[in-house]
Order: sequence, then C-alpha cells, then structure tokens
Amino acid sequence: MVTIATPERTRSPRLLRTPGVYVPQADTFLLADALAREPLGPGADVLDVGTGSGVLALAAARRGARVTAVDTSWSAVLTTRANAALAGQHVEVLHGDLLAPAAGRRFDLIVGNPPYVPAPRTRPPRRGPAVAWDAGPDGRAVLDRICDGAAELLRRRGVLLLVHSALCGVAPTLERLRRTGLDAVVTDREQVPFGPVLRSRAAWLRRQGLIAPGEDKEELVIVRADRI
Repeated sequence: MVTIATPERTRSPRLLRTPGVYVPQADTFLLADALAREPLGPGADVLDVGTGSGVLALAAARRGARVTAVDTSWSAVLTTRANAALAGQHVEVLHGDLLAPAAGRRFDLIVGNPPYVPAPRTRPPRRGPAVAWDAGPDGRAVLDRICDGAAELLRRRGVLLLVHSALCGVAPTLERLRRTGLDAVVTDREQVPFGPVLRSRAAWLRRQGLIAPGEDKEELVIVRADRI
C-alpha cells in the first residue's frame, strides 16, 4: 500500500511512503537542517546517496540545484521519482550501489544518510527493510565506502554532508575522510531516544560494549567535509 505521510512528520508536503522504503525521521531531519545551511547556488550539482523517499533530494531541488539521487532499492527509486513528480521538481533518480552510478561525475554537494546501525550479522542484508539501517557488527560497512569514495566525486570547494550514529564511531569517519584529502569536522550533534531497532538489540549492543547498562539514547552526528 502507498500512503501519503503528513507534512509534520516529514517536513515535506505530500510525500509518498511505500513499504520497505526508509521513513524520514530524526537523522533525516538533522541532515535536512544541515543541508539548508549550505549556500547552494542555482544550478549547483547535488548527489543524494541512499535517497530513500527523496526528502533530501527534493529539498535541494527546490533551491534550484541539479539533483542526482541514488538508491540500491528499486522501491526507493520509484518512490523518489513519484515524489519528485508530485512536487513538480526534476530529480535524476538512478538505481545502483552507493557512489557507483555517479562515477566520473563531479558535484558541489554530496549528502548521505547511509545504513549505520551495528548489527549481529556479519554482512549487511541484501533485501528487506533492514537494508536501510543494518551495517555489520561495527555499523561501518556502508559508511566507510562513502568516506573512501566521496572525494573523487567532489569539485574543488565541494562539500560532503553525512549523518550517522556515534555508536559506529565518529573518529573513524573523520580519519577516513581526512585520509582522502577532505577537511572533516562534526557540525551537529543530537541525542534521540532508541527506536524499535536499537531497543530490540540493546542486550547485544551492551555485550559488544557499544552502550552502557540502562542507556536508551543514541547520539546522531553531522559530519561536514570540504574538498579544499
């Protein structure tokens, strides 16, 4: 069933939501706020990696950017295309694995809300709703690939904006980005209550030393990385 989410929940009017496609929530909104602060000029080239329902892609398109959105899920691709049509915005939506569909191109801004939740399974799932959040035992299976490859797609003075949980480590993100020549810093932090996924695996997270007994909130961070 396709539903239309409320503007209050998504900060975007008339947003189609389809089963299996990531529902915009706290991390999406935190990244949207960071995106809103970027001085995007008309015609700036923006890449939205793991677009989901297209909230961030549409936010950039409304500011006059030329937007390319990528997702490995066909459901997400079709949902974003539909949402762009409903919003009257042009967004190029590609199906593929992370940065690969944009290889050889250059962007002024890349935004990403990748899967980052630590999970007991060794490899991230290849299908099902958990594709949108499970990212291996350390939560970095997808995040590290973006960190390693983003610099090649950024123009000089281009910017990467990433959101993820502190549970998968902030220092490793900064270090990996800096190794590729980007100037990376944390610009935003926000404490949010555990959602259903983290609550369901709290015992496992405690055994891994990722949370303390009784801990029931995670810290979300925005990492901003410039190509100088």
